[in-house]
Amino acid sequence: MIGLFDRLSRPFLRALDPEDAHRLAIKALRFMPLAKAVADSEELAVHAFGLKFPNPLGFAAGFDKNAEAVDGLLRLGFGFVEVGTITPRPQAGNPRPRIFRLKSDQAVINRLGFNNDGAAAVHIRLAARRNAGGIVGVNIGANRDSTDRLEDYARLIETFSAVASYFTVNVSSPNTPGLRDLQQAKVLDDLLARVIEARERVRTRAGLKPVLLKIAPDLTLPELDDVVGVARKRRVDGMIVGNTTISRPGSLRERDAAREQGGLSGRPLFRLSTRMLAETFVRAEGAFPLVGVGGIDSGPTAIAKIKAGATLLQLYTALVFRGVGVATEIKADLAVALRRGHRNSLASMVGSDAATITAESWPA
Repeated sequence: MIGLFDRLSRPFLRALDPEDAHRLAIKALRFMPLAKAVADSEELAVHAFGLKFPNPLGFAAGFDKNAEAVDGLLRLGFGFVEVGTITPRPQAGNPRPRIFRLKSDQAVINRLGFNNDGAAAVHIRLAARRNAGGIVGVNIGANRDSTDRLEDYARLIETFSAVASYFTVNVSSPNTPGLRDLQQAKVLDDLLARVIEARERVRTRAGLKPVLLKIAPDLTLPELDDVVGVARKRRVDGMIVGNTTISRPGSLRERDAAREQGGLSGRPLFRLSTRMLAETFVRAEGAFPLVGVGGIDSGPTAIAKIKAGATLLQLYTALVFRGVGVATEIKADLAVALRRGHRNSLASMVGSDAATITAESWPA
């Protein structure tokens, strides 16, 4: 049923304004009577951050900003879902239009600006499904007009500690002025100290919740040295590499749309994000697992991310161009790769190509 609906609805959704199509997709996932996903084989299971993921493929933050369609996404076969980015107070984000499809490039540019319903409303939704199961991460950020951005993050840790499987500290969106400045070593050190301290305050009543740091793919290598160094010092549980890029690869075909301001996601981001993933892997030296994001839309791209250093994977833009069956297709390819390599788990593949990738010329 879902496959037929996808084939029939995709042309219609693509004819709509991208943000209107996004809202309609959220409603469909929320209200359609989707069957529970077929259980994954044990060979696809991944242990990371103290959690057991049924498969490594997650849905990235940015789609279900307000935790409206968590269960629908899990029923599509994703091993976990990340909601947000959520800010303490509701936020309208940037003016429309603010999402642009680059169809020929299989890419999207967005400048949404952390539009969300705010912590109170999202907490109600997550609390209502607390017993529904599934791994649900909460991606947190600061309000655009906040006078104390570090306090915003700490407060959100306390607010969502009982309903989050893990937290992602988002300091890498290009659409909130000054947010990426939080990746600077001294400020990042202060931020992570506040976040970890907040987690420890609620640990007794909420349990130990993993904290992940999400970074931009546009960092220079010296900046990446600093970021990984701070992450290791503060003992974060993992890093997500990475967010959308403000760069515009020369290979883009949709030249007019490419001039729009905002973060680029999708297929053109793959080479840069994979290179940054490998660079992060060699710097982390096994201190924590990594989540690879950016341009994953097939089995081969998923496998390449794992070999570059990803223990877990996330996608979003692929759903726009490949449809709701993309998770099932990628998982099938991962299972085939395991059997061909006579491997019992994906863990043996993680980072196997990282050193080779970091020796290559920088992606154009």
